[in-house]
Amino acid sequence: MRIANRNGRLVIVTAAGAIDVATASDGRFSPDPQAVYDRWEEFARWAADGPSGPGEPFSPGDLGAPVPRPRQIFAIGTNYADHAAEAGVADPGFPPTFTKFPTCLTGPDATVALPGGTVDWEVELVVVIGRRAHRVPEDRGWAHVAGVTVGQDLSERTVQMRPPMPQFSLGKSFPGFGPTGPWVVTPDELPDPDDLAIGCRLNGEQVQEARTKSLIFGVPALVHRLSSVTPLLPGDLVFTGTPGGIGGARKPPRFLAPGDELVSAVEGVGEIRTRFVQGD
Repeated sequence: MRIANRNGRLVIVTAAGAIDVATASDGRFSPDPQAVYDRWEEFARWAADGPSGPGEPFSPGDLGAPVPRPRQIFAIGTNYADHAAEAGVADPGFPPTFTKFPTCLTGPDATVALPGGTVDWEVELVVVIGRRAHRVPEDRGWAHVAGVTVGQDLSERTVQMRPPMPQFSLGKSFPGFGPTGPWVVTPDELPDPDDLAIGCRLNGEQVQEARTKSLIFGVPALVHRLSSVTPLLPGDLVFTGTPGGIGGARKPPRFLAPGDELVSAVEGVGEIRTRFVQGD
């Protein structure tokens, strides 16, 4: 199943188009795309019966962030060995974790204003929590996941690394710094949810390319490790980390500029397109 945020309303995406959930369910489920996660199991059972109604055509510009108002966003650093190597850090024993503030989220077809000259790209598989998770065993990790989506952990490196102490969460939370979408895809739709191609292209040039099987901490391990400390709530997001190929690690460094277009993709999910303009 694929669910999306079409003009602020929850829809199921099919080959025929978008089915409005509130209409198809006769009001049983809210049109609010965020509200569905608090009733995820009930919703998934209803959707499995095949909601009726014609699918309506839509364009990428109709889609917003598929999970627009999560209560918590977790983001994981240096979770691919090649990225850890280019960052000059050893493989971590526990997932390095920070947050992105929810106001940074935007949709799959977005224009983002650059606040400075050192904004970097980081394509990521983003996990959407569907069932409250606290002290979850690793082998039950996927059972707490509603689905996955494509994300970019855009990062203003000057702010992120500002002395005397790094400001990861602030440097990664400017408006528009969390593009996500185009929809949430349930794990059963994926060829192998633990092994998906992931990458991004900058102005048509491939700048990142990997497979999620190379994650140091895969999705089940992340649910296990994070929930060992704090509960994960329905509708929370987990940005699982980026592979190697970021701009700041290049010699010389390369950062996003006005006029650039970044296309980010995950196998079996889709792609998102982000354009950049000069900020104030």
